[in-house]
Amino acid sequence: MAAGRRLAGEAIRFGYKHATRLAAIGPDSSLGSRFGNFGAGSVVAFPHGALYGERYIHIGSGTLIASHVTLSAGMVPGQDMPTDPVIKIGNNCVVGRGSAIVGHYNIEIGDHVYTGMNVYITDQNHGYENLDEPIGRQTPTEQPVRIGEHSWIGSGAIILPGADIGNHVVVAANAVVRGHIADRCVVAGVPARVVRQYDGETWQTHPLP
Repeated sequence: MAAGRRLAGEAIRFGYKHATRLAAIGPDSSLGSRFGNFGAGSVVAFPHGALYGERYIHIGSGTLIASHVTLSAGMVPGQDMPTDPVIKIGNNCVVGRGSAIVGHYNIEIGDHVYTGMNVYITDQNHGYENLDEPIGRQTPTEQPVRIGEHSWIGSGAIILPGADIGNHVVVAANAVVRGHIADRCVVAGVPARVVRQYDGETWQTHPLP
């Protein structure tokens, strides 16, 4: 009995490993052809998260989108968007497992950007100013988001509308980022603040208040 269960488990694991490999989305797959651009050598791992508005999503070459990642241009399939592309992911990037990139206007991720797991990036927020209307029903606002090349976004970080992150920036785990972040620095906290920055010669530390 135990030997049979062990063999069955091995068979299931073997089958799942090969199934996930075959079910991944690549540039030559039918799902890959729905994207506005899907570069050579890139892959969206299986099982993937929600995929909406693929025609407005551009993925560069050599990029890995890990499993359970949501890529959404808009909120529902078939939605017409005001810009094209809405989401642009550069070459040789890695988007960590369980992350979500939800665009409505413009999200641009530079080359060689890596993210940890469960990162959330969006360019839209709900309105809240009208006290007589539920927040979920108020008109949202959009602001473009940019993440510069060679940057690292730590696990659990949240990138909010209007974030403009420079090149070679480290965003610490669980940080919440909005506004402008200069090149070559490390940010941490809620809201994210600069804790280290390269001054042209050395990395200078800036303790959090």
